Amino acid sequence: MPYNAKHLRKHIVIMAIRLLVALIALGLLHLQPRLACWRGDGGFRRWVAQISDTSGAGRVALALLLPLALCALVIWLLGLLPLPALLQLIFALAVLLFCFGPHAYEADLEAVLHAPDDVRREAAAQALGEDGEYVAWRAPELGEAIALAALRRRFGVVLWFFLLGPVGALLYRLARTLGRDESLTLDPAARAIARQFANILDWLPAQLLVFTLALVGHWEAVIGAWRRWHHLARPDDWYRNGPGFLAAAARADILTDIEGGDGYTEERIDTLLELRRLRSALLRALLVWLSVVALIVIAGWWR
Repeated sequence: MPYNAKHLRKHIVIMAIRLLVALIALGLLHLQPRLACWRGDGGFRRWVAQISDTSGAGRVALALLLPLALCALVIWLLGLLPLPALLQLIFALAVLLFCFGPHAYEADLEAVLHAPDDVRREAAAQALGEDGEYVAWRAPELGEAIALAALRRRFGVVLWFFLLGPVGALLYRLARTLGRDESLTLDPAARAIARQFANILDWLPAQLLVFTLALVGHWEAVIGAWRRWHHLARPDDWYRNGPGFLAAAARADILTDIEGGDGYTEERIDTLLELRRLRSALLRALLVWLSVVALIVIAGWWR
């Protein structure tokens, strides 16, 4: 077998294993959403506190490099043991479940859906927000929060896991924690750099999620909002302030659905109905991502 073909086959096998791990993890979370609540980042928090004598970019680099190096080392060591593929698969599954946390995305959505009244629904919706932002009980604001939560608790983790394996998923999760968890004590320079780095890691999955939402939802409205955001935003908005284009796209998708109602005002502003619809759209988007990876694997095997 030529070297290039052998190299390609190796990458296809790796991608197939990662797809299997992702499917198992998502299946487990569907059955037991609280698996994502396993926090387990006390060691990372202690490490960030121990390097308080550094600041700025140096502190961010040190905080991330050590756990990533340890993750890569564990993968390498498992490769030296009997049944290396099985052990590495189990380790990748554990890392992926950890990276889907620290909050259970599905459980947070269900808590909103099953709350008995609007006051308690609004209180439950705060679990979907990040950066301490208040989530109002209105369909557009709730849609933005759900889309960003889906990006940071599902789609971002999945994409970086497919691209870089457990190390990539862990990088995304720890960068998100470092940049957005206010309970971590960081100097202002390190906080700003960590947040910008987390936003940089958000950019690619957020762009792909926008186009996937357009594909499974309202194409013209979503793409139009995406274009308007890029036209009006400053060039550095995407990494300084986060993927606002995704929030704009989610808002446009919901408002288009509301305006396309049957004329009954009460039905057109049904926030719970819009939450269920957006949840369904995000589920279809995730299935599209997994299907694309599956097609890549199948095409690679047939070559």
